[in-house]
Amino acid sequence: MKRRILFVDDEPKVLHGLRRMLRGMRDEWEMAFAESGAEALEILSRDSYDVVVSDMRMPKMDGAQLLSEIRDRYPKMVRIVLSGHSDKEMILKSVRPAHQYLSKPCDSQTLKSTVKRACTLRDLLSQEALTEIVSQMEVLPSLPSLYSELMDAIQSPDSSMEQIGGIISRDLAMTTKVLQLVNSAFFGVPRHISDPAQAVNLLGIETVKALVLTVGVFSAFRKHAPNRFHLDRLWNHSIQTGAYAREIAQSENTDKYFIDDAFMGGLLHDVGKLVLATSVPDDYGRVLELIRRQSMCEWEAEAQILKATHAEVGAYLLGLWGIPDSIVEAIAFHHQPERCPVDSLSPLTVVYLANLLEHELEASKEVSGNDLKAHETYLQKMALMDRAHAWQEVCSRIKHGENNR
Repeated sequence: MKRRILFVDDEPKVLHGLRRMLRGMRDEWEMAFAESGAEALEILSRDSYDVVVSDMRMPKMDGAQLLSEIRDRYPKMVRIVLSGHSDKEMILKSVRPAHQYLSKPCDSQTLKSTVKRACTLRDLLSQEALTEIVSQMEVLPSLPSLYSELMDAIQSPDSSMEQIGGIISRDLAMTTKVLQLVNSAFFGVPRHISDPAQAVNLLGIETVKALVLTVGVFSAFRKHAPNRFHLDRLWNHSIQTGAYAREIAQSENTDKYFIDDAFMGGLLHDVGKLVLATSVPDDYGRVLELIRRQSMCEWEAEAQILKATHAEVGAYLLGLWGIPDSIVEAIAFHHQPERCPVDSLSPLTVVYLANLLEHELEASKEVSGNDLKAHETYLQKMALMDRAHAWQEVCSRIKHGENNR
C-alpha cells in the first residue's frame, strides 16, 4: 500500500521543486501539495495521510499553527518541518507540535529517508491506540523533585549552565528531550551528542530557559502512577545500563560514534516504560500486577495486555523524534536482538548485554559463569560468547566502584 504524504509551502516554486525532486517516489508514495495551511486542512478533511511536511513561515496560518491543528485533529499523522533558517521565536513555536525539523535546502536523499523511516516506524506498533498516543506525545514527565529544582535554577539569576545541565542529566525525561533537540536541526546543524550536559551547553542557557519557561518542554509527573512503578528506580537502572554499554563499547576499541550510540541507547532503552506509565497508567498497572503474580518477564506481560512492549513504544517515539537509527534499533530490540537482521557487533548488541548484566548485578551484586547461559544461543550466533564473559567482569568492576570514571 502506498504511503500518503502531504507537502505544504506557500512558495509555488518550492512545491514545484519538490514534485520534480520526488518524482521517482511515485510508485511508493501518493503525494499532495498545498500552498497554505487552510488548503492543507481542506485536503486532510477529504482524505487521510500518513505524513505532513510543512514550511514554517507562511501567511495567515504558519507552520507551527498548522502542525498544532493537525496534531489535535489527526493525532496519528507524522509531523515534519521543512524550513529555511527562521527566527528563534518561530523555531520555539515548532518544538512541541513537530516530530522532526529539516532545514532548507534539504537534499532529496535526506528528505526521502526521513519520511520513509517515519512510515516504517509505524510497523513497530500494531496497537492503533498506542500509535495515536505516542504520536501525540510532545514532552515526557519528570521527577517532581527534579522538575522543581530545575524551575528554581532556571528562574534564579545566580544559576549557571553547569548547574542546569547537572539537573537535566539526572532525569530521564529531560535528558531524552534535550538529546532530541540537539541531535536535530531545530537549533542549527544537527550534532551527534550523547551527553545531556553537553547538549544543554550547546543549546545555551537562554534557549534552555525559553524552552522551559515559554515552550514548556519539561513537565512534572502529576498523574497517579501505577503501583510498583518507580521513576527514580527506572532512571537509576538507565544510568547504570548506559555506563555499562559505554564501557563495553570502549573495551572493544570502537569509534566515538559507536560508543556514543551505545551509551545513549543504554540511557534511553527503557523510555517506553515512562510513556506507558504516563499514557495508559491503568493498563500498565495491570501489566505490573501480572508480573508480580506470575513472575513473568516485563516485556512478555506488556505484549499480553497491551499488544506492544515498552521497547517498541520507546523506539517508535524516539524514531519519530529523529534520534539516530542505531539508537532506535538498540531500543526496539534490546529484549529480542535476534529479531534484528544485523549480525555483527552493534550498539544493539552492547545495550542488550549491558541491560542483562545490570539486572543480574543489581539482583545478586555478583556475576557467575552461568549468568549468560540463557542467552548462549544469541551470543554464539554473534561469536561473542568469549567476549561476553570479559564484559561481565568490566561491568562488575564498575558496579563495585573499581572502574568508575
